Amino acid sequence: MAAAPRLREDRAPVRPRLDPAGTAPAVLGTALVVCPLATGRPGPIAWATAAVGAAVLGVFVVQQRRAARRGGAPLIEPALLRGRVFPAALVTSTLFFTVMNGVMTAVVLHLELGLRHGPLAAGLTLLPWSTGLAVASWAAGSHLVPRYGARVLHAGVAAFACGLAGAALAYAAAAPGAYPRGLPFALALTGLGAGLFTPPFFTAALGAVGPQETGSAAGLLNAVQQLGGTLGVALVGGVYLGAAGTPRAAAEHALGVAAVLLAATAAAAGVMTARRRPA
Repeated sequence: MAAAPRLREDRAPVRPRLDPAGTAPAVLGTALVVCPLATGRPGPIAWATAAVGAAVLGVFVVQQRRAARRGGAPLIEPALLRGRVFPAALVTSTLFFTVMNGVMTAVVLHLELGLRHGPLAAGLTLLPWSTGLAVASWAAGSHLVPRYGARVLHAGVAAFACGLAGAALAYAAAAPGAYPRGLPFALALTGLGAGLFTPPFFTAALGAVGPQETGSAAGLLNAVQQLGGTLGVALVGGVYLGAAGTPRAAAEHALGVAAVLLAATAAAAGVMTARRRPA
């Protein structure tokens, strides 16, 4: 804190003001979406409440645009929602972290509820994921992104997809009720994919905004990241808990949903990083 005044910072031309009219629907809409889905097994009432929350967030977007047109001080910089790159980045972030948190949740549920292993076994199974993520994040940020740019992002999505396929094969190869021995190796690959994805994603997303918009952009990315994580627990975890048949079949169904969401992530990332053709 003592050194903070010595740090160089970019300042907006006009000092921003508080936006109570925008903050209220943003908080209400987010709460209505997140809270019912965080119950673990969302039912019809929870999904209806989440739909109302989505509608409230739509009202929030309309209110922000009106505030910008009238010369007010909107909570979100209106320039962020123009163009293609940053809106696509918001969708990409939401989808990717839905997949990431959803897969981890499904793996833990299967190990602890389906196979009756304890938290230690579940944690050790996820350890290769964390290790791969740490190593790949360092490699991407230090070496790969400066050399290859946004292509590293797509390599991360592809590696994550290979890890999901490996996890599905590990479940299929394991005997019913037995520990899938190939799962830690598959999770190491998904961790590598997540680590390759994250640095170039945030570099590309924040590189598309102006210096005075960085704070608002970073806050938005963090918000949709948390929203995506909650949706992952609800969607992918809910598929596992609600699937009929054996625990292995439930895990395979959950991984299938995650694969579909990852395909949508790849499409959104393609829109985000596509180069404009010269006129």
